Amino acid sequence: MEELVAVVLVVCMFVISHYISAVLNHSLDKKIEVEFYSFEVVNEYDHDPNAFTQGLVYFGNNTLYESTGLYNQSSVRKVDLETGKVEILHKLNGSFFGEGLTLIGDRLFQLTWKTKIGFIYDKNSLDQIGVFENEMKEGWGFATDGKVIFGSDGTSSLYEISPQNFKVMKRVTVKYREQEIFSLNELEYINGEVWSNVFKSDCIARISHEDGKVLSWILLGELRKRLYSSGFTNINVVNGIAWDADNKRVFVTGKWWPKIYEIKIHQFKDEIGTTNPFDLCRHH
Repeated sequence: MEELVAVVLVVCMFVISHYISAVLNHSLDKKIEVEFYSFEVVNEYDHDPNAFTQGLVYFGNNTLYESTGLYNQSSVRKVDLETGKVEILHKLNGSFFGEGLTLIGDRLFQLTWKTKIGFIYDKNSLDQIGVFENEMKEGWGFATDGKVIFGSDGTSSLYEISPQNFKVMKRVTVKYREQEIFSLNELEYINGEVWSNVFKSDCIARISHEDGKVLSWILLGELRKRLYSSGFTNINVVNGIAWDADNKRVFVTGKWWPKIYEIKIHQFKDEIGTTNPFDLCRHH
């Protein structure tokens, strides 16, 4: 009888140890899936502190295109990255609130906020050469992979839009661990992912446009804190992502920010206290 009890105890201990091991491994797997990135500043450049940045595009030769918002102040502009000088500025009619911006070939496409109307410009002169209507609820962010346009409208939806007729071809709901991520804002297409500012947060969500899954988060709160500590207390939210594909450079800025930053991102190696992006990304 004692031998039987001993055998049962050994079996029970074996089962329990394997169960604990499985739970721990599952927990570790879940942590591995959660990726948070910090950054280092490689360069910083002057930026018009009166620019309420809504869209940012890198063209090449240290040239940026930028869309700015606010009624009676909205514009699309060509900017020299190195100096921050606005080389060409096209001002919108005061009834339009400028939003996202993207470039395909020689044409710039600019969204406006609540009108469903967008404008097409010649990239060299910024002369308006066309108008389009889009099917999103509102105009927030625009980006492209050169074939389709990705759009956001302040909801949890990420759209794929035809650059020929601006019809929605596909829509996915952006989620992190089955929780919808709302307020998707300015967009950029980088190495097969769509990167999105999230309104009123200090984070960029890296999104799979195939299924809407948030792949990882980039925490940019230290940039805003850096500006605050330098006396720039009137700045607004993080907004604006541009990608120099040839030189693998990422640029970020914000609304009314006096600087544009070139950053490199690094996966967090140290414990960050929480794996909840809503704690880490909240705009304080």
